[in-house]
Amino acid sequence: MSKRFLAVAATAAAAVLAVPTAAHAAPAQPLKLRGGLTLYLPIEWEVHRVNPDWTKVVTGKCAHPGGGYGTPGCDSFWILGPKAIKAGNELFRPYNGAKPFYPATDVQRCPHNGKWGQVLGAARVKGLRQVGPGHRAAYREWKATCVSYTDGAVKSRYVQREWYLPRTRVLVVDQWNTPGLADALRNADWK
Repeated sequence: MSKRFLAVAATAAAAVLAVPTAAHAAPAQPLKLRGGLTLYLPIEWEVHRVNPDWTKVVTGKCAHPGGGYGTPGCDSFWILGPKAIKAGNELFRPYNGAKPFYPATDVQRCPHNGKWGQVLGAARVKGLRQVGPGHRAAYREWKATCVSYTDGAVKSRYVQREWYLPRTRVLVVDQWNTPGLADALRNADWK
C-alpha cells in the first residue's frame, strides 16, 4: 500500500471518529412545565414536586429530597410557578427580579450548611439568557454569603442564579452552580 493511501485512510477514519452520533448522546428525561416549556434533564437528576408550583430537581447528594425551600445540604435547584413567584420576595411580596428570590421574613439557613444563615446581596450579573428557541429569561446572579448566627462572621460564599420568564410565570433558582443547568435551559423546547 502506498503512503498516500494510508494517509487518506487515516484522515477519513479520524473524521468519522470525531463526528458525534446519537448513540453517544447522554440519555435525558423530559420535564414538562407551564406554557409548553419542556426541559431535558440528565437521567440521574431526580424531580420532586414538593408543592404545587414548587418543583425541586435534585442533582447530587441530598439527605432530604422532599424537603422544602431552604432545606440545607441538598444539591438541587428549584423550578417555581405563579404561586411561589407571588410570595417570592422578602416579606412575601411578589418576586419581580429586582431583588433575589427570598421567600422569608427572617434570616434563612445557608443552603450549604444549616448551622449558618444566608445573606443575599447585590446582583453581580444581569442580562438575558436563552431558554429554548424564541424565548429569553431575565437572568441574575446574586452574591450570597453564609454567616455565623452568633457573630455574623462570613463562613462561605456562593452565587444564587435565577432565570425568570415573566410571561410564562416560571422562575428557576439555583444556589449550587449546577453543572449542565444553563445548557438544559438553553436547549429546552416549547411545544
